[in-house]
Amino acid sequence: MRVVQLANLYSPVSGGLRTAVDRLGRGYVEAGHQRALVIPGPTYTRRHTEAGLVITVPGPSVAPGYRFVLDPRPVLRVLGRLRPDVIEVSDKATLTVAARWGRRRGVRTVLFSHERLDAILAPRTPGWVPLEAVADRWNRRLAATFDAVVVTSAFAAAEFARVEAPVLRRVPLGVDLHTFQPATPPLLATASPASPVRLVHLGRLSTEKRPDLALKATAELHRRGVPVHLDVVGDGPLSSTLRGFAQREALPVRFHGHVPGRADIARLLANADVALAPCPVESFGLAVLEALACGTPVVAADRGAAYELLVPGAGVAVPPNAEAIADGVQQLLRLPAERRRKAARVRAESYPWDATVTGMLDVLAEGVS
Repeated sequence: MRVVQLANLYSPVSGGLRTAVDRLGRGYVEAGHQRALVIPGPTYTRRHTEAGLVITVPGPSVAPGYRFVLDPRPVLRVLGRLRPDVIEVSDKATLTVAARWGRRRGVRTVLFSHERLDAILAPRTPGWVPLEAVADRWNRRLAATFDAVVVTSAFAAAEFARVEAPVLRRVPLGVDLHTFQPATPPLLATASPASPVRLVHLGRLSTEKRPDLALKATAELHRRGVPVHLDVVGDGPLSSTLRGFAQREALPVRFHGHVPGRADIARLLANADVALAPCPVESFGLAVLEALACGTPVVAADRGAAYELLVPGAGVAVPPNAEAIADGVQQLLRLPAERRRKAARVRAESYPWDATVTGMLDVLAEGVS
């Protein structure tokens, strides 16, 4: 099977989208299929990799580290040369024209929904805009144009269930259980009673992700007399604002910025006592799964999809506010460290990438001869 993946906003800092697209593409190749990836770049390029062909088409920069295909015609010309059996589209904007292109040529097309449209647009849209109706109209069009829509969680599925998408498939993402694993030796054997509680927040520092709540929860714990230290891993438009807040409040916070090495990220997660995931609009929560794989329990917002990954002992779901997050941290710390770390790791082991690849290949292959 010749699989072509299309993705917008794919970059070294695009977090979960890039991780998912790359891991799926590598899995397709390992399963014996041909794979090509088409993404925006400064110019047209073409290179062969172990995970298949990677092609960039012109796409302007729309934010630091991010590019977006505004004119999809070069993408369609590339598709004509690649002659795919199936197209996987990780975009809900300009690249969706591939669905009509595929339908005219008998090529199967699958939309991989990485975000919930109404949730991601809410912080950027005036309150008077009927956002749900607008999102429904767009999603109804997408669901009718693509041969199938893939979502990763119940939260992500809801927007397409609302418009009665004819073919909706749920395929959870996975985690690299080799890279993301508990610290050795176990922290519970090396930690000092005088050591501060180590918290970690991993994610893009943008409005919808609510990283401010991680800092405010740290301030609340500090106010309660709990010695804490917060590691903030990631970058984004709120970086300077958050740094300023931490400085004014004299918070014990270290900002690591964008950390490119997956092993380095895993080390930071594994060295934490609790991971914070305050974003109320996560469509899956890959950072949550990576923390769990490192044996680190999670306090997650009780809305969105991240809390769907939690089970008793491995984390708690709380309202997205500083006081509730601080309560959640203290609730987890009351559990024996060995119990909560084991529960976190066991939960993550239910989500190997192999299962995600198999699930996606089943969807891609439906109706392909």
